[in-house]
Amino acid sequence: MEILVCVKRVPDSSENEIEVNKDGSDIERDDLVYSVNEWDNYAVEEAIQIRDNVGGSVTVVTVGDDESEEVLRREMAMGADSGVLLSDDAFEGSDGKGVATILKAAVEKGKYDLIMTGAQADDGAAQVGGMLASMLDLPYASLVNKIEVIDDKKIKVGREIEGGNQEMSEIDLPCVLSIQTGINEPRYVGIRGIRKVASVEIPTYGSSDLGLAADAVGAAGAKVKRLDYFVPEMGEGAEMLEGSNEEIMEKLIELLKAKGGIK
Repeated sequence: MEILVCVKRVPDSSENEIEVNKDGSDIERDDLVYSVNEWDNYAVEEAIQIRDNVGGSVTVVTVGDDESEEVLRREMAMGADSGVLLSDDAFEGSDGKGVATILKAAVEKGKYDLIMTGAQADDGAAQVGGMLASMLDLPYASLVNKIEVIDDKKIKVGREIEGGNQEMSEIDLPCVLSIQTGINEPRYVGIRGIRKVASVEIPTYGSSDLGLAADAVGAAGAKVKRLDYFVPEMGEGAEMLEGSNEEIMEKLIELLKAKGGIK
């Protein structure tokens, strides 16, 4: 099975103190530590496990600048077979649709049975996977937390739905899936693996290589633009209720009635 996993280089929230810049146009990025998007890491691990079980190959692809190559090498050290970097000044400022357009062009340069993304990335929009599937006219499932390969034409996927229930669906290949965290346990990437892929050539494709008009992507083609970043004002804080379960329930009901939450 030929699998393509879309990954993204994002600020590592566990290693950074995120601050908004002075004019509110972005976050301060000068001293940030970056890593692969957490959801994408689960997608790559799942792709590797599928390949190990049924054969084939795993390719990781990212849209970004030259520094984004590091996340490709990290995922190749994890076990992906190859990487592709999509980089061009014309891609700067792309919105979700723009990123999906760039990825669509990359998908069409290959022949993939399964395309995977993380459920969301650092901006939390969770839109690229669905847009990509729509542009490719392929079946799509989001928030996938279980995958079973039936044969070379069908897979079965699971999604957690309301009430903690599990929904299972059968999907024709090729298809696009957005992967939820917790589907697996991503493997540790050691120094030996990183050194092994350090000199592997990673092809880079720009807008002309992908057959994209410069004004179809990037800031020129963006339909959604960020207007402002700000830190929300602090509220009054939480009120902690103490006592037995029954006492806490009574106090909670009284508070909800007092604030108009219930009658």
